[in-house]
Amino acid sequence: MKKLLASDKIYIKTSKISNAGRGVFAKCEIKKGEIIETCPIIKVSRHDTANLNESVLTTYFFYFGKEKEQLAVALGFGSIYNHSCKPNAKYKISKEEGIINFVALSDIKKEEEITFNYKSENSKNNRPLWFEVGSSA
Repeated sequence: MKKLLASDKIYIKTSKISNAGRGVFAKCEIKKGEIIETCPIIKVSRHDTANLNESVLTTYFFYFGKEKEQLAVALGFGSIYNHSCKPNAKYKISKEEGIINFVALSDIKKEEEITFNYKSENSKNNRPLWFEVGSSA
């Protein structure tokens, strides 16, 4: 694995998105296409989730693989980014490298909250999210 450094582009504070809690915000301007953060991931096998079904941790999993059959928890700020139907970022998991990259979909202004679509940008999944989406999400 190559050396990973913490991102100096972001910080965490209380989100303005209703019921979201904390969120990830831009410390400086971030250009479209720029990597915001690279986070190591912990891969979780499906059989390991049996004891977690009632845990808050299930809401922090990233699903990936052809059939979304694999799970991962992102370290760094990776599991703190909030959902938006109009996101300014996306993520890409590299299971070979054991990382997840968060990349700007548009220019992001300093102090702007960074969000991504929890269903992923090209998802054909019409299932609702596991929470209600407010008007500012």
